[in-house]
Amino acid sequence: MPSMQATLAPEYPRGIWRILSPRRVVLTLGACGLLGLLVSPIWVIPTIEVMARAMLVGLCALVVFGVFERWPAQLPAWLERWVLQVVAVVCAIPFAVLVLYLGISLSDELPFWKSEGRLSGFITLSFTGVLLASWMAMSALLRQRDEEARNQKLAFELERSELERKALDARLRLLQAQVEPHFLFNTLANVRELVDSGSPQASKVLDTLITYLRAAVPRLQDPSTTLGQELQLVRAYLELMQLRMDDRLEFTIDAEPAVERLRCLPTTLLTLVENAIRHGIDPNEQGGTIDILVRVKDGRVRAEVSDTGIGLRPVTGGLGTGLSSLRERLQLAFGGSADLRLASMPSGGTRAEVEFPAEPLKP
Repeated sequence: MPSMQATLAPEYPRGIWRILSPRRVVLTLGACGLLGLLVSPIWVIPTIEVMARAMLVGLCALVVFGVFERWPAQLPAWLERWVLQVVAVVCAIPFAVLVLYLGISLSDELPFWKSEGRLSGFITLSFTGVLLASWMAMSALLRQRDEEARNQKLAFELERSELERKALDARLRLLQAQVEPHFLFNTLANVRELVDSGSPQASKVLDTLITYLRAAVPRLQDPSTTLGQELQLVRAYLELMQLRMDDRLEFTIDAEPAVERLRCLPTTLLTLVENAIRHGIDPNEQGGTIDILVRVKDGRVRAEVSDTGIGLRPVTGGLGTGLSSLRERLQLAFGGSADLRLASMPSGGTRAEVEFPAEPLKP
């Protein structure tokens, strides 16, 4: 015995309404009516009667086509369903014509096959019906295959998009995980310098750091935060750095109230500020000032972090670790609609600018 296919029939809505769908019925009646009109000149009966006979036979073929579209649920491996449908329709046409002629010749004295006129009509309707039905069945199957191919392509595209989204989310979480130790190690290194130097500020700085980290670390693990929360962390961080650097650091924060509820990747501004202190203000003997400006314009957030430090210095491989990670995180989160730029200021120092879409944080 041949093995049975594991694949079931296509999953279509069940019932007679699928078989006799309005579109199928209209196409069948239209094609069969046209066939009856074309062959009516060879009949002695009225044209409308020839068209009615052709339509009735066409509806029978349509029902057979629809039935074998779902039945049987499983087929032998050597038999394709479309072959079964076409063969069933071709066989159904002569049978439907036979039943039709038996019915209309009940009142005749002779069977229809003994009447030359009726026999000629039977053969003509059967032959033309088989040709038309097989052509229509193949056309319907081709359209069905095309539709299934399009649906499968859309399903593959959707699945690929979902996999790409998950991959981007995983990459973003990995980069986010890298930010936490990078930030913590830099901050702890600053405290260690105070302890090593015996500074009287060491204990106060350590207490401030502990309080700050209790609030900051949970937010570092979130996929998104608000600009308002980010600015709070930046202010706390700068106050912590002021304790470490005595009177060598000044800062200003100027942000519109409208930005506070907008979405922001954790440590976006914090990374820019930390970079300004570490590479600009700290190496400068006179210290300097950090100015933070955040605005919303034309549906985009623009944040600037300017410092009066020693200015840009060549970095092997482009941006440093923190800024490179920030740029990649922005691209993953916002695509090509986010940007990060560094520039030297005419009066000395560096200006870092970041732009991204102004989007409210979704709950």
